[in-house]
Amino acid sequence: MKSTFLFVRARQLSATVLLSLCLAGCASVSTTQSGSVGVARQQRMMSGLSESDVEAMSAKTYAAQLTELRGKGKLNTDPAMTARVRRVSARLIRETSVFRSDAAHWKWDVNVAEQADLNAYAMAGGKVMVYSGIIKRLSLSDAELAAVLGHEFSHALREHTREGMSQAMAQQMGLELIGMAAGLDGRQMTMATKLAALTLSMPHSRTMESEADIMGLELMARAGYDPNAAISLWKKMQAQGDNGGLEYLSTHPSGSTRIQDLTAHLPQVMPLYRNAAKQ
Repeated sequence: MKSTFLFVRARQLSATVLLSLCLAGCASVSTTQSGSVGVARQQRMMSGLSESDVEAMSAKTYAAQLTELRGKGKLNTDPAMTARVRRVSARLIRETSVFRSDAAHWKWDVNVAEQADLNAYAMAGGKVMVYSGIIKRLSLSDAELAAVLGHEFSHALREHTREGMSQAMAQQMGLELIGMAAGLDGRQMTMATKLAALTLSMPHSRTMESEADIMGLELMARAGYDPNAAISLWKKMQAQGDNGGLEYLSTHPSGSTRIQDLTAHLPQVMPLYRNAAKQ
């Protein structure tokens, strides 16, 4: 009973402390314009963690990843695939100004890793990596590839890395104070950490994923790629297993939820696609 009380008390304290820390040490910012899809959530960023700081860290990490892949002979091993990814990327990058005017001038760097995983990522400042596995195993069309890239680009545009780091910093600071206030031992602190991850970090992460889905849908439409391909992409992902539908315990929305949300936003972006197709 006592441990249960402490666990619940830790949850109450974590929410209170994190809110206080964010109010004291975080600033409310708008990293992007809302676009036609209306992504307008205010984000809380730690005041001591600047956009340039995160971009510098991302550039360093990305450079190390390139060096490692190059050393293993797994970087851009298929010239045709690399050229294709960069061609689709270039069309999307031209449209990023709809969400933020500075993005078209970022030092974008797009590469392909010879990896079997169904994965891709975009780091702060436009450092992008696509794994060959997602292209090969899903037999992606150019439009489906644009859906993947548009999603990852949107993470960078929204500065989700900096937002996630801000949340992690506030969470760590909060847990240290919780431990002192509640007198938790090591085992109970571990429980509190897991609780905070489940109730605080993961829901925010699902929000970020959903934002990237919807913004990516607009990017691909404006670049002249059929937005319906985002639906077919996630159907292919579901066929590969997706995340097993365990949405509540996942940092990513389930495939069925993504398909539902993307479908709901199609009426907003189809006119953009039709207009782009005429040009």
